[in-house]
Amino acid sequence: MKLAVVGGGSTYTPELIDGFARMRDLLPIEELWLVDTDPDRLRLVGGMSERMFRAAGHSGRIVATDDLVAGVSDADAVLIQLRVGGQAARHGDETFPHECGCIGQETTGPGGFAKALRTVPVVLRVAEAVRAHAKPDAWIVDFTNPVGIVTRALLQEGHRAVGLCNVAIGFQRRFASLLGVDHTAITLGHVGLNHLTWERAAFVTDESGTHDALPGLLATHLDQLAEEIELPASLISLLGTVPSYYLRYYYAHDAVLREQLGAPTRAQAVQEVERALLELYADPAVDTKPDALAKRGGAFYSEAAVDLIASLTSNRRDTQIVNLRNNGVLPFLPDDHVIEVPAVVGADGVTALPVEPLPADLAGLISHVAGYERLALDAAVHGGRDRVVRTLLAHPLVGQYDKAEKLADLLIARNRDHLAWAR
Repeated sequence: MKLAVVGGGSTYTPELIDGFARMRDLLPIEELWLVDTDPDRLRLVGGMSERMFRAAGHSGRIVATDDLVAGVSDADAVLIQLRVGGQAARHGDETFPHECGCIGQETTGPGGFAKALRTVPVVLRVAEAVRAHAKPDAWIVDFTNPVGIVTRALLQEGHRAVGLCNVAIGFQRRFASLLGVDHTAITLGHVGLNHLTWERAAFVTDESGTHDALPGLLATHLDQLAEEIELPASLISLLGTVPSYYLRYYYAHDAVLREQLGAPTRAQAVQEVERALLELYADPAVDTKPDALAKRGGAFYSEAAVDLIASLTSNRRDTQIVNLRNNGVLPFLPDDHVIEVPAVVGADGVTALPVEPLPADLAGLISHVAGYERLALDAAVHGGRDRVVRTLLAHPLVGQYDKAEKLADLLIARNRDHLAWAR
């Protein structure tokens, strides 16, 4: 098997390498190509990756290259993990919305829209190279945020693609820890859009059968769960579900904004972590995943990626939580919208499992954000200030014309180098 990682110079990559090495029986990689445009990162991360494979006794060949065509040629699967503009662009996403009283975040709100505008055209160019040079049945696995918008862009252009996020697998592991069971015994009732999801159930299968353990978890660990997602316990009780951390930006917008103003951005913190990680990767004596990588984020990233790619290429037909076409699962959304729900994964594709009807408040927020996402993709593909203004106006965290106009001009000014239509 040949696997390509586009954005392979990311400091995340050794997390992936660790998973590939540990789970080699599940995913027998013969060639792993790391593709990146940054020669220094590629050299450091590529060297680290090679040492990790050898230390783990993995016989696979690792090739680091800036040649996209060579990297994806004859690949069985291509994982895309890009950050167009790097942490500097992320810092902008996390700060320019503050000028209009909006939260700054790299995937949610105006900052997430800016990221989509920068990212979608680049990912589509990568996908065209995959279509032209990878194996005819190759899968594209998108881990690039905003995953829902980017995955829909790929599917809209007819690519064999599926989106992946680590939020669900993080909840699965957390619930398993609290319940004292193996994570494989838990199936989540996970529903929503990427970074707009709720856990409505935690089905546990044991010798007595299958039961929903979420009510018990809320009864015994409510305060702990509330602290971890930084939302009030009373809100979780009201909803009867566990929202993802990203719902903070909606349910506690003003409080989050107050926290952000004047505080260092996450991009600044990540830049410090990345500097330390790259120093470690440069050390020829380091050949195992460093503990400091945990500060970079992306918990269980490698497990989620290995599980998904293994099922897509070996037809395991197991259940995983992915981003895929709606196709009637959420009846209030168009069929071609991308949702994040449990699905059966096999070599022939991904098929969403049925979802119980949603209460009006969840369905309403999902619908509102989905409308924004559709406009965001249109703006990312076609460009134009008017499309940017209209998209921002549609976002539930903006929703006012004067703010939308000012945000549009700030966004375009900050990202002009990455927006061909704005130069």
